[in-house]
Amino acid sequence: MTTYDYPDDLLRAQQDLNKVRASLNTLVTTLPYSVEPMEAWQRPDGYWLSVSSSYPASPGWSEQEQNDVAVLRERERDLATLIVTHPFWNEIAGPERPGARSELRHVLAGGDGEDQEAA
Repeated sequence: MTTYDYPDDLLRAQQDLNKVRASLNTLVTTLPYSVEPMEAWQRPDGYWLSVSSSYPASPGWSEQEQNDVAVLRERERDLATLIVTHPFWNEIAGPERPGARSELRHVLAGGDGEDQEAA
């Protein structure tokens, strides 16, 4: 149950944003750690803690991989902008907007299992 009657286009935008963020996360976790080709390296002792102290050589991302990430990031940015600038927020009193936006982020979690953070 939701406190607010969110417009369908706002709900669709939030759902699309959740899907785009999930796709972007899946993509970047399959890519090499470095966009540019890099030789193998090891962090110095005493440097910040990390999962690994040494890193293998990275072939970098292909042009297609870079383009795929850029397209998803642009779509993510466009959807986030659409959500935060939606006219619906003008109907909500200023102090209530953060709670209403938070609720929107989670309102779809029960419906399709998506539980991504939103704009």
